[in-house]
Amino acid sequence: MNDQVIIVQILVGIFLCINSMLIATFFTKEIFYTNMRYILFVTTLFSDSVYLIISNLLLNLSYFAVPVQSWSCIFFCLLSSLCNYVTPLTLTAMSLERYVAVCMPLRHAELCTAGRALQGILIIHSLSIIPYIVVLIIFFSSVTFSFFTQHIICSVDALILHRWQGHVRSAISQFYFLIMCILIAFSYVQIIKVAKAASGNNKESTRKGLRTVILHAFQLFLCLIQLWTPFIEAAVLQIDFSLFINVRYINYILFILAPRCLSPLIYGLREETFLLALKHWLFCCPSKANMTHSGFDYQLGCGYFQGL
Repeated sequence: MNDQVIIVQILVGIFLCINSMLIATFFTKEIFYTNMRYILFVTTLFSDSVYLIISNLLLNLSYFAVPVQSWSCIFFCLLSSLCNYVTPLTLTAMSLERYVAVCMPLRHAELCTAGRALQGILIIHSLSIIPYIVVLIIFFSSVTFSFFTQHIICSVDALILHRWQGHVRSAISQFYFLIMCILIAFSYVQIIKVAKAASGNNKESTRKGLRTVILHAFQLFLCLIQLWTPFIEAAVLQIDFSLFINVRYINYILFILAPRCLSPLIYGLREETFLLALKHWLFCCPSKANMTHSGFDYQLGCGYFQGL
């Protein structure tokens, strides 16, 4: 096992640890699991965690050339594809939620309820499964039953038997990301308009919402680049195999691991309410502090949490 594989395992382990702590924190306070923003946030954490586990498993199986049965590979690729779309779609929903909070504050409580968040999550997962269903339909029409009894080195590329299948898959992905980019750009422009007209505390709140949308746009941009990495890797493979291995490793770090670590930074470690709850979940201490958020008063300290 070389240094690159060890580094990936360490990074994946760190990200999974952080995600696990944030997910546990989410369930410690009622305001988190009754607020659309935090419900969508924890959805990205679940999705990113599953995606990291599956993609890391496939990476190791491929690195050590461990063959698996075809049906098992299809199942792993299904989970990987589902989570690959859930995160950017949820980011888009989170940007729209910020748009409603900043541009339509009087209707925010009505439109962004916990019930609507769950409906949104169901829609997001339904949309996320469609691209892979299309790929599977094309795949099933191209193979015989004997294929499912074979053992293969598992990867999504193993299910692309013809070049045109890859083009169809890429076209669907680019269509999805085009729609998501339009929605995030719309949210950004509308929040900018409100920011110019805002003043005082409203201006600061608006700017914070604007920064959040910008971070979501950057995260989505990294996910978008991930669509182009297979074409880059295929071109490099024709030149030099060792270079191909290095390029694939860099792509995995920058465009698979990096976007998945931004969600904890944007909403977990950057958001004051969540960060304070995380600190007091991890380090229960006798000191107390008062915090107000959206009409809720929090008296932070061990005695308070134990009394809940």
